[in-house]
Parts: sequence; structure tokens; C-alpha cells
Amino acid sequence: MKALVTGATSGIGKKIAENLHNRGWELILTGRNVKALEEMQERLGKCEIIVADLSEKSEVLKVYNFCKGKKVDMLVNNAGFGVFGRFSENDMEKELEMINVNITAVHMLMKLFLREFRERDRGIILNVASSAAYLTGPLMAAYYASKSYVLKLSAAVAEELRREGSRVKITVLCPGPVDTEFNNRAGVSFSMKPISAEYAAECGIKAALSGKLIAIPGLMIKLGSYGAKMLPHSLVARVTYKMQERKKGV
Repeated sequence: MKALVTGATSGIGKKIAENLHNRGWELILTGRNVKALEEMQERLGKCEIIVADLSEKSEVLKVYNFCKGKKVDMLVNNAGFGVFGRFSENDMEKELEMINVNITAVHMLMKLFLREFRERDRGIILNVASSAAYLTGPLMAAYYASKSYVLKLSAAVAEELRREGSRVKITVLCPGPVDTEFNNRAGVSFSMKPISAEYAAECGIKAALSGKLIAIPGLMIKLGSYGAKMLPHSLVARVTYKMQERKKGV
């Protein structure tokens, strides 16, 4: 069995790669950090690496073309980052880069690999979203919206596959705060205790291998995520704003 893992050099992606390696999977790892990829290749041994910046469409296609003919069994769309601040004040180019990584790259790789998987009538797609996908997120508006896209796309395509009787499975991992480098890149600190990247990775992989659509690590995050669907968007936005502003002085 072989898996492609994006954003594999740190955080959840790194732990997913290690978890799959320990389960005997062969790996293709991609990320922007050449040194980190080479270190993982040396440590894990049986894996291939490809350096790519998934904010560029040409780089996304480069990754897919690198994988063609290698009979990938699992796609792990993990690469992503966030931008903190008021929507009107955030740097537009940085937000567009985030949208390209969080949405466009996920969309492209999912579509390209899904076509292969459907032809073989087998394969797994594990998309890493966030519990933010269930919320309205002032002060990280574009990030929350990008993760909602991943969740809704995953659920919709999973239903298409179910109705056609396909054995291809899609799982979307929606963790709450995770102890990774994410908050450093976004320029925030978490307002609640994060779970470990190992725990999030294990939750996602177990769900993916069992064919479960949604994986939300932790009971409180699970209850909060599903509870948010029952409330008006305006109320959720007010509550989320209060949570967000505790991450950094606004």
C-alpha cells in the first residue's frame, strides 16, 4: 500500500506519515522544506520525496505527475495554514496564497486522484480540515471559510461515490486546536489546551481505514462542532470572535 502525504514535514502531516510508515505503508512525501523532507526520507527509509509549493497550480500538477503510475492507494491532503486578523486589514496576497493551499491544491489533487481511484474502484482520500469548518470565524474569516469548503466538498463527493456503489472512501479530519507549528505561522496562540499531533493523526487514519466520513478528535470538540450547526450564524460568530480575540490582542 502506498500513500501520498502533503505538508508532511511537520505537525499532523508528519505524524500521519510516521503512523502510516509504522503500519507498513510506502510513502510519497511532499512539502516546501527540502532539508526536513530529506531527514524524513533518511529516518523512515522506504519513501520518496518531492519538494513543492502547493500555492502554485503548476507545483500541484508536478506532484500529481510525479505520482502517476505509482499506484497510490491513499491521498492525504494535509498541507494548509491560517492567517489571523481582521479581513479588511489582512494582506490580500497572503490570504490568496492560503486559499490556494487550503482549497485549490486540495481540490485539484482530490479530483485528479479520485479519477484514478474510481477506475480501480478502490482508494482512500483523507482531507485534513478543522473544527473551524463548522463555525463562522471572525478574525480568521478566510481560514474558517477555507476549511468549511474542504468539509462540504468531502461530504458531497462521498455521497456521490456512495450512490454509485464505489468502494473509494473519503474521510475528513476536523480537529480542534492541535499542538503544531500552525499557530506560529498564523501568528496566534491557542486559547484552549491543544491535543497532540499524534492523537489527531491516529484519529484520522483509523477513520480513513474504516471508511468513516467524519473524524473529530476529542469529545468536547465533537460536541461543540455538532452543536454549532444548531445555532444561528450570527450567534456563532459572536462566540467565535470572543474565542479568537483571546489568541492575540486585537
